[in-house]
Amino acid sequence: MVGPYIPLYGFGVVILYLLSNIDLSVIGLDEFSPWTIILKIVFIAFCLVLIEFIAGLIFIKGLKIKLWDYSNQKFNIMGIICPLFSFFWLVIACVYYFFINPYLVDLISYLANDPTHFYYFFIGIVIGMMIVDFAYSMHIATRIRKVAKDLKIVVNLDKFREYVKTKTHKLYSKDGKSKHKPFFFPFKNSRLTMKERVEKFKEEENNTDATGNGDNIDKKENT
Repeated sequence: MVGPYIPLYGFGVVILYLLSNIDLSVIGLDEFSPWTIILKIVFIAFCLVLIEFIAGLIFIKGLKIKLWDYSNQKFNIMGIICPLFSFFWLVIACVYYFFINPYLVDLISYLANDPTHFYYFFIGIVIGMMIVDFAYSMHIATRIRKVAKDLKIVVNLDKFREYVKTKTHKLYSKDGKSKHKPFFFPFKNSRLTMKERVEKFKEEENNTDATGNGDNIDKKENT
């Protein structure tokens, strides 16, 4: 919820890398034949969509959090996957396979054989940052889940995070005109409890859906 990385995308890249370099000669397909390339790309796209569906389902059912929402897209399944974004995953699979994978393979081979081992030092720092972020994210997700379960709702995480950032900025800004919003630990520095924030967020969201604006709720909270 803080760093410039998302586990879903991380697993996606790992799948892109593994499936792009899988050896299909065991089933009689030549590495550079058109059928091999087509089969790999279609299978990669399928796996990416499957990961997206599983991740979305885990968060909605287990944590009562909606990481993204495709409900307004045609033929969507539970708002988690839809044909349009599945097509985007297919395009990404093609771009990765033809334009990124060859260079990534060379880069990984070079770093793995780097005699200075700077690669491992860099990876250690990144993993350390991700562990801190993961612990913080799970702490926040657990708190949101408890409130959402009590209220019998599912929280749209992107909208809620932006809501908290905006309200926190308004509460602590001196002039009220700065565009800056907190990036690190965006769910901290609030005068409200998590339950109060979720309740006000849903109230404003419902008010916006009903009237097209949230001015009344915004004024009430600032007061």
